[in-house]
Amino acid sequence: MRILALVLAVMAAPFADAQTMTSPTAPPPAAAKPSPVTTEPWLQATASVSDIDVTARFFREISGYRAVWRGRLDRSELDYWGLPKEARAEALVLAAPGRTHGRVRLVQFDGVKKVPMRPGSRAWDTGCFFSLMVRAKGLDAIYDDAIRLGWWTETPITDLDFAGSTLKVVIFKGPDGLQVQAYERLSPALPAAFGDFERISQPFNIMQMVRDREAMRRLAEDVFGFQRFWFGPPYVEKTPTPMPLGIPTNLTTSVPYRAGIFYPKPDEFGRLEAIQIDGLKGNDYADRCSAPNLGWLSVSYSVADAEAAAAQIVARGQVLDAAVTRITRRPEGAIKVLRVRAPDGARIEFESRLAN
Repeated sequence: MRILALVLAVMAAPFADAQTMTSPTAPPPAAAKPSPVTTEPWLQATASVSDIDVTARFFREISGYRAVWRGRLDRSELDYWGLPKEARAEALVLAAPGRTHGRVRLVQFDGVKKVPMRPGSRAWDTGCFFSLMVRAKGLDAIYDDAIRLGWWTETPITDLDFAGSTLKVVIFKGPDGLQVQAYERLSPALPAAFGDFERISQPFNIMQMVRDREAMRRLAEDVFGFQRFWFGPPYVEKTPTPMPLGIPTNLTTSVPYRAGIFYPKPDEFGRLEAIQIDGLKGNDYADRCSAPNLGWLSVSYSVADAEAAAAQIVARGQVLDAAVTRITRRPEGAIKVLRVRAPDGARIEFESRLAN
């Protein structure tokens, strides 16, 4: 639990203080860090779901998100995902009130076979995105509402006190195993840079469970040019402690794990997180992370020029999962988009809008 406590405490710490925190086991900084592919937080996270309306209830009724756009996916996007001609899909784009990034995009694919990306979705199973991360207010009441809607959790709400911060944490699991990880900070107050929200904030982070955290660090820092928010050492608890990731309490003293969090620039939003758990052998689902399979499908960053972004990424030694492709993706309209496959299968996109 301690390393999770460290991660949570860093996320809970005042924003200015968080920028000065470092890990003694972190790799030394490179002599010259590459420039970032983007300095924008990610625009949206896309999930493949069985039923848009069923899944959307969590985000609309509990989170208060509003519909930005709903309609059929353009054929150009289905081709971009490599889907057969008989495939079709509908999408619903949701956003927290007043927010233009950190959106949730739910896509329902039809006419094609789809299976869960992460069946069971235990924390020690690697591959794909594990959970979307949000902040919460009144987590106990949110928990009751989520259960009423048919969502579930692997563990009860976990209370956490660390480094002067008091937190509650739980991972909600909804239809198709879709997971949303909620943090309520009871004290001190969130930094003003985070902005206000009523019950559940816009997403600020997305988590992967990985075989090798260092491989994800290389992609985030050495290829994307992102900065490091946290790169903690492996840690185990001194006494058995319940923890939100569901590692059995009696094993928390012997199963170490380590986290890394990266972002385009110091900010409250747009983060990518990787957690490596040592000592528990699960299944690896890295080959199941693509459309139309069910789960968190991709996270998309905005860039000024997709061609230039692709050139940077390739020059730094990364093979593209999908080369720059012109598609129509509403509500943006015509865009150019490229896709990178993370070491454990998660898809990360960079897109630029074209004149319509």
